[in-house]
Amino acid sequence: MKLYTVHAEPPRAQTGPEGWPEPKARPAVLVKEGFSLGAFLFGPFWFLFHRLWWEAAALLVAELALAFLAPDPFGAVASLALQLLVAFEARDRLRARLARQGRPQLAVVAAPSLDFAWFRLTQQRPDLVRTAP
Repeated sequence: MKLYTVHAEPPRAQTGPEGWPEPKARPAVLVKEGFSLGAFLFGPFWFLFHRLWWEAAALLVAELALAFLAPDPFGAVASLALQLLVAFEARDRLRARLARQGRPQLAVVAAPSLDFAWFRLTQQRPDLVRTAP
């Protein structure tokens, strides 16, 4: 079983002040817990793809510093350690970005795959899943 954290805007009332309908909420996002193979292999490109600009810049600076300042055997080990750290931390950085955007973690779903996680989420918390009109 894998764990997925659910990030969405908190459910709102149907009508706002003066009876106007509230704007539609952005859809929920499910983020898998654990090691990110994509971040391990592609590092800064994974961060750029997920719009984590500062993290991508910091990783590029760290990798360049290791390439120019560290001797060969130590540099290779340090670079591997940096990539492992990035892979374990990448999804937490993504969760932090979603929280800054106003989509905090509202639920956790345990499921064997992402599709089954969406199914369980619609069964357990239909208020978090946006349905088609």
